[in-house]
Amino acid sequence: MAAESWARMVSGAWYNCLEGEYEAMRQVARRAVHAHCVMPPDERGPCAPDLRALVARFGQGCYIEAPFHCSYGVNIHLGDRVYINAGAVLLDSGPVRIGDGTMLGPGVHIYCADHHPDAPLRRQGIERALPVAIGRDVWGGGAAVLLPGVSVGDGAIIGAGAVVRGNVAAGERVAGVPARAI
Repeated sequence: MAAESWARMVSGAWYNCLEGEYEAMRQVARRAVHAHCVMPPDERGPCAPDLRALVARFGQGCYIEAPFHCSYGVNIHLGDRVYINAGAVLLDSGPVRIGDGTMLGPGVHIYCADHHPDAPLRRQGIERALPVAIGRDVWGGGAAVLLPGVSVGDGAIIGAGAVVRGNVAAGERVAGVPARAI
């Protein structure tokens, strides 16, 4: 992908996600994710080689269970000892940063894509990518959903099934739809 297109995507500006360069990047990610999901666990190890090469940063001691899905892979930054349980979906059109020691339960979804509010523009593929940042030693309960632009502080706990649409402070516990402090 041209540096200009990638920079536009991760800058938070509106762009057309249907342009060929973005589709080509998604196709590379699909192949890597597929290899990860069908590779025997004893051969795959913590992450299939193609997926590991795609991820921007794969810290020491990280582990991604299968099945796993990501949009691009190149915007995922994993600290050391990050554990991502089965069924996780990271729609990483923007940067997804996950800090050291963080664990994500089964079926956690992280979304960076923010589709245009105007229906005709949405049909044309206009979206922007808002980063998601998760601090160190965070626990994300199963089936939690983190929406575009969310930041989660160190040591926070996100309850199972929570929908996080606002920032979560360090050490805070949130649960519910929408997620609220508990």
